[in-house]
Amino acid sequence: MKILRYRSNGEASYGILDDDGSIRQLAGSPFDSLDTSGAVAHIDQVTVLAPVESPRIIGVGLNYALHAREAGKEPPTFPMLFMKPTLTAIGPEEAIIYPHQGKEVHYECELAVIIGKQTRRVSQAEALDYVLGYTCGNDISERVIQFAEMEMGCMLLGKGFDTFCPLGPVIATDLDPTNLDIKTRLNGEVKQDSNTSDLLFSVAHLVSYISAVMTLLPGDVIMTGTPSGVGPIAPGDTVEIEISGIGVLHNPVVAEA
Repeated sequence: MKILRYRSNGEASYGILDDDGSIRQLAGSPFDSLDTSGAVAHIDQVTVLAPVESPRIIGVGLNYALHAREAGKEPPTFPMLFMKPTLTAIGPEEAIIYPHQGKEVHYECELAVIIGKQTRRVSQAEALDYVLGYTCGNDISERVIQFAEMEMGCMLLGKGFDTFCPLGPVIATDLDPTNLDIKTRLNGEVKQDSNTSDLLFSVAHLVSYISAVMTLLPGDVIMTGTPSGVGPIAPGDTVEIEISGIGVLHNPVVAEA
């Protein structure tokens, strides 16, 4: 199933996206029920929004074996976590704003996990029962600021600019998060091409590990890390993140006004 958040006639709604492009509107939030209201729209007649409005976003660093090697780092022995502000989240086709302070801004394709039910101290065996589904994510990062922060033992502003977390286009359910092809295309050229089988810490591990400390809430987003092949973007570029079973997340890059 593919769950879509969209705007039609000035109102934001959730719906179930069918293969023919039709959207069956949900009666409410997918975090409450997947019952439909009877209203039907079409993908060509709506604006697709970020799958969750103003989400709490938890990021994971160095979670692909090859990316850790690419960064010249030893693989972490436990998940390396950070958080991104809610206003980093944007939807498909929305512009990634290249900030005035930007000197080296990179794309990072990531599998994004959408938490479906409140959970605390869940086991790895049961962790996926609390996941609504998965979407494409792009953990945009300003490296100069990020690396300076990391030298002081913190990481926030380098990954925290507004628009630095595109998400979408849908929340796909019933996927196996341990075996999904994931890639980035920059201006049509493939830059990252991997599979979630290279993850050091699985989705189940991450949900269990994080929920042992903090209560995870419906709509929370866990960005699971990026594979090797990260690189720079510039105003005028277009970035596409594609994950099998989910679709393509497309965003242009524009300079801050």
